[in-house]
Amino acid sequence: MMLTASSTPEELQQALGERLRRLRLRRDLDQLQAAAKAGISEKALRNLEAGRGSTVETLLRVLKALEGLAGLDALAPPPSVSPLAMLDQGGKQQRVSRPRKRREGSAPR
Repeated sequence: MMLTASSTPEELQQALGERLRRLRLRRDLDQLQAAAKAGISEKALRNLEAGRGSTVETLLRVLKALEGLAGLDALAPPPSVSPLAMLDQGGKQQRVSRPRKRREGSAPR
């Protein structure tokens, strides 16, 4: 399944589950073996692979057991600029501010 910005959360869960299932099979593990290696129940793994929801902890345990943690860098890449370098820039706006609402009866600025 091709994932796009218009994919629903349900479609994304199903696609992720299917990818985890394929990764498990490439590692030549059945569900019981993979679940034991991850320290979770077989049912939790079945639910994750079926796209029926899961916890982040379960997902991470399975990824770790299947040696698939490298994919997390693509999901949430580390910052490319160090926080100390940001401090050295000094004075630059760090957030986007919203325009203030005018009060009734007040003159525009």
